[in-house]
Amino acid sequence: QVQLVESGGGLVQAGGSLRLSCAASGRTFSSSGMGWFRQAPGKEREFVSAISWSGLITSYADSVKGRFTISRDNAKNTVYLQMNSLKPEDTAVYYCAAGWGSNRFNYNYWGQGTQVTVSS
Repeated sequence: QVQLVESGGGLVQAGGSLRLSCAASGRTFSSSGMGWFRQAPGKEREFVSAISWSGLITSYADSVKGRFTISRDNAKNTVYLQMNSLKPEDTAVYYCAAGWGSNRFNYNYWGQGTQVTVSS
């Protein structure tokens, strides 16, 4: 069992930066891949980024590649999403989840989400 709590969302102007954190509890965190997804109003939840249990393998959606960076600190049971050069279209609720890949159905545990709003 893994419990996930996101933080770090907020309101930022276009071009700005935010860092999201996802604190995990549970013995299996360090052996779990982790991912970030987002959901904008009226849209389906979409993949943003994922990181392997070791942190050595990462993947990104094309829409965020080069702007977002995923990382993890297994000693702190935390995964991060550094978001730079934010755009209004990045506005969404961001969720972290335990699993692997870009398909949300491969993720078993989800946080409650944190709102990110980017103003133009």
